[in-house]
Amino acid sequence: MLLIPLWKRVLILGVCALGVLLAMPNLFYSRVEGHNDALVALDRSGALSAEQELQLAAWPDWLPSGLVNLGLDLRGGAHLLAEVHVSDVYADRMDGLWPEVRDVLRDLRDSVGTIRRIDGTPGELHVRIERPGAMAEAVAAVRELAQPVVTLTGVGQSDLEVEGRGDLLIVRLSEAERQATDDRTMQQSLEIIRRRVDEVGTREPTIQRQGADRILIQVPGIGSAAELKALIGTTARLTFHPVVRRTSDAGAAAGLGNRLLPSMDEEGQFYVVESAPVVSGEELVDARPDFDQNNRPAVSFRFNPAGARKFGDYTAANIGQPFAIVLDEEVISAPVIQAHISGGSGIITGSFTVEESTNLAVLLRAGALPAGMTFLEERTIGPELGQDSVEAGRIAALVGMVAVVAFMIASYGLFGIFASLALSLNVGLIFGTLSAIGATLTLPGIAGIVLTIGMAVDANVLVFERIREEMKVAKGPARAIELGYEKALSAIIDANITTFIVASILFFLGSGPVKGFAVTLGIGILTSVFTAIFVTRLIVVTWFERTRPKTVLV
Repeated sequence: MLLIPLWKRVLILGVCALGVLLAMPNLFYSRVEGHNDALVALDRSGALSAEQELQLAAWPDWLPSGLVNLGLDLRGGAHLLAEVHVSDVYADRMDGLWPEVRDVLRDLRDSVGTIRRIDGTPGELHVRIERPGAMAEAVAAVRELAQPVVTLTGVGQSDLEVEGRGDLLIVRLSEAERQATDDRTMQQSLEIIRRRVDEVGTREPTIQRQGADRILIQVPGIGSAAELKALIGTTARLTFHPVVRRTSDAGAAAGLGNRLLPSMDEEGQFYVVESAPVVSGEELVDARPDFDQNNRPAVSFRFNPAGARKFGDYTAANIGQPFAIVLDEEVISAPVIQAHISGGSGIITGSFTVEESTNLAVLLRAGALPAGMTFLEERTIGPELGQDSVEAGRIAALVGMVAVVAFMIASYGLFGIFASLALSLNVGLIFGTLSAIGATLTLPGIAGIVLTIGMAVDANVLVFERIREEMKVAKGPARAIELGYEKALSAIIDANITTFIVASILFFLGSGPVKGFAVTLGIGILTSVFTAIFVTRLIVVTWFERTRPKTVLV
C-alpha cells in the first residue's frame, strides 16, 4: 500500500521549506549583501553612517541572510601566482647563527686564534680562523650548536652541517633541515598572506599552495592585481639593531657583519647597524595605532616573553647607546636607550599620518613575509566580465531546465509535471545548502549545477519506467507505483554513489575550479536523490490519495 506516515511527510516538507528559505536571500543578492556589510561595519566600529543604516534596514533581521559567495570569475577581482624565494631564509638563518658561532669560537681563542667572518656561498656561513691546526676542535665546538630536525622524515638528524677546509670553517643547513625550513616558510607565507587579505574584508579569497614553492592567490571583489600586489608585497619587516655609527656618506663602507641603511625621516642621513638583529618582528604579539606624548600618530607594540627578555637584557646592558628601529631596510628612528625597558613593549614614532600608522599596525600584526616573492602571473577580472559570466550561467541553467522539463512532460505526462516540480525544489535545495555552508560559486560550479539538472531526473526516469513495466503485468496502479519505487531504489542508489565518489575524489585531489565543480556536483547528487526518492513520491502519493485513479498513464 502507498502509505507515508504523517511524521515523514512533515519532515520532507520541512526540509524543502528550509532549503527554499535559505536560498531565498540569493534572489535579493545586492540588498542582502549590503545588509551583511553594514552588520560587519557595526561590529567593527560600533557606529554606522546614514547610508549603512539604510542598508541595514533593507533586509529583516529575522530572515536568513546567508548568501552564496561568488568566486573570482563571477564577481571580478584579482588573480596572482607567486613564487616564494625559500632560499632567502637560509641566509637569514646563517646571519642569525653568526653571533652564537662567534661566541663559541671566542671561547677557544687560545686554540684557534683570531676569527673573521668572510663572504661565501649564499646560505652558508664562512669563518676564517688563524690556526688551521685547531680546526677539528672548532668544528666540534660549533656542532654543539646543532639541534634535532623537528619533522617525521628528519628524525635522528641535526639541523646543521659543519666542516673545515684548511683555515675555513663552513656552516650550512642540513638537507633535512632545508626541507623542513622550506615547508615552514611556505606555511608561514600562506598564513601571513591570508591574514593580510582578511584584514581588508574581502569575501572568500582562495589562497593555496601549488607545488614546492608557489602560492595561488585569488581575491574576488578587489580592484586590481596591482592593488593586491601592493597589499601582499609589502613586507613590513620590523627589526631592532645595535647602531655602530651615523653618517651622511651614502657610499660609506659598513664593514663586515654590518649594513648601511638610510634614515626614513632624515634625508641624506644613514646608519651603520649590525646585521644580526637583537629582536625581530617575529617576536611581536601585538601592534596597534597610537599617539605619542606630543599627540602625533605612532604605533605601539608588545613582544612575546622571549622577545621581551632579549629586549630587556639588551637595553639594560646598553644604556646611553643608540638603538635602531628598522622597517623594510629603512631606519624609522634611532633613539638613545635612557633606561632598562623591562615590560616588553614600546612605541614607534615617525612622520606618520593616522592612515599610515593604522596600515603599519595591520601589517605588523599580520607579520613579515619570511622570504621574498616573485609574481609569475597576474590577472585582473573586471566586474563587468564577472556579471557576463553570471548571466551566461543563468541562461545555461534556464535553458537546461526548460529542455529537461519539456522532455519529461512529453515522455511521462502528469508524472513528468510531478518530476519537474521536484526538479525546481532540487535547485532551491542546492542553493540553500550552498548558502548554509558559505560555499563559493564559480563558473565551473555553475556547470556542476547545470549537469545536476540533467542528472536529477534520471532517478525519476528509472522509477517511471519501472511503473510502466509493472502496469504491463496487470498490477493495480497502487501496487505498480509502490513496486516502481521499491525496485528502482537499488539502481538509483548505485548510480548516484559512484558519481558522488567521483565528486569526492575531484574535491580532495583537485584545486581551484575543479573543487568548485565538485562541490556543486556533490551537493546536487544528494539533493537529487532526496527529491527523487522522497519529494516526488510524496507528490505522487498525495495525488493518488485524492484522485484514486483506476489506471496510471505513465
